[in-house]
Amino acid sequence: MENSKTFLCISNFFKGADFLIQLKELGNKVYLVTSDKLKEEAWPHQHIDEIFYMEGQDFDWNLEHLLLGVGNFMKATNIDAIVALDDYDVEKATYLRENLRISGMGQTTGRYFRDKLAMRMRAKSCGIPIPAFCSLFNDHDINTFADTIDAPWVFKPRSEASATGIIKVHDKESLWIQIHEMGNNRFKYLIEQFRPGDVYHCDSLIFESKVLFSLTSKYLATPMEISQGGGVFRSANIEYNSEDDKVIKKVNEQVLKGFGLKHGAAHTEFIKCKETGKIYFLETSSRVGGAHLAEMVAEASNINLWREWATIEDCLTKGTKYSLPKVKKGYGGIVLTLSKFQHPDLSSFSDPEVSFKVPLDYHAGLVVKSAKRERVLELLEDYGNRLKTDFTAVVPQAKLTELH
Repeated sequence: MENSKTFLCISNFFKGADFLIQLKELGNKVYLVTSDKLKEEAWPHQHIDEIFYMEGQDFDWNLEHLLLGVGNFMKATNIDAIVALDDYDVEKATYLRENLRISGMGQTTGRYFRDKLAMRMRAKSCGIPIPAFCSLFNDHDINTFADTIDAPWVFKPRSEASATGIIKVHDKESLWIQIHEMGNNRFKYLIEQFRPGDVYHCDSLIFESKVLFSLTSKYLATPMEISQGGGVFRSANIEYNSEDDKVIKKVNEQVLKGFGLKHGAAHTEFIKCKETGKIYFLETSSRVGGAHLAEMVAEASNINLWREWATIEDCLTKGTKYSLPKVKKGYGGIVLTLSKFQHPDLSSFSDPEVSFKVPLDYHAGLVVKSAKRERVLELLEDYGNRLKTDFTAVVPQAKLTELH
């Protein structure tokens, strides 16, 4: 096919079907590298030229074997672009690009979107407001931090996703006990002042270093609360052009520009400190947000982040201009929980605002949409209570034994 390009997509998790479909429908060759554990998932096979499977999942992947496999594949096929569909695939994609000299994000920039310490150091150098933090390299620096920054503090794994592995401590003695328990893994963490407040996320599309689309939403139950206490995850986009919306979008642009994301999709999180009302940057990623936030964004705005990201990648490889579709200014919300049932019956959630039901086994979740944010919040409150009573399964957070 004339002007057909070849994309190699990488995903350790079952996600990104709309991305793969869109790439193929735009006339490209689409190849996928994924885990052999995901062979039975419902990948859109008719839109994928070939799937290559790596042994195990995530940690189990041998990067030298991955490089060797892709290198051998390139003997007969030129690869125009490599795309990481999940957070944990960013390192793999940057490693391949660097070794095979394929254009796109390299390993240094990739760290700004995976390594929470690199994020904070980059944000600080760009003048972006962040909570006080410290690496765990030097004992004197840690003691100085503990003596000058008010507790509580949180330990954060540098390269885990979302709120995975976060540990909260309230005094210096507990801090050092925790550090000693980490042993040689201490260097894979950072410590940060805990700032109570509301957590927001800004989901964006970027082309030629410009943020062309962004939607600001607020977690009604934060990822940290859910990961450590169980319960029901909820999020909804906030009022357009409100003060919080304007400030967060401005800082979001500072982050993406300062961190060097030239194109693609981004999911960036912020916290509004309860004490001061100030907006602080928390973390960012060069991907579509997880937990079916893409469906929520689509219902609020008519922008499918996966499809538009694929279109952006297509335009970049073909040297054409990207045009964002018309954006709707509606409201969407999501409510999601782990379920004690493999296939939960959500038929009782029958309000006309329900637009999507999460299809994952052992998950109960819905996306709602409305022209009025008040109606979205009302439904999320009602549905959250009902899901918690009838469906929620609480699974204690497993202690991290292996870190990225």
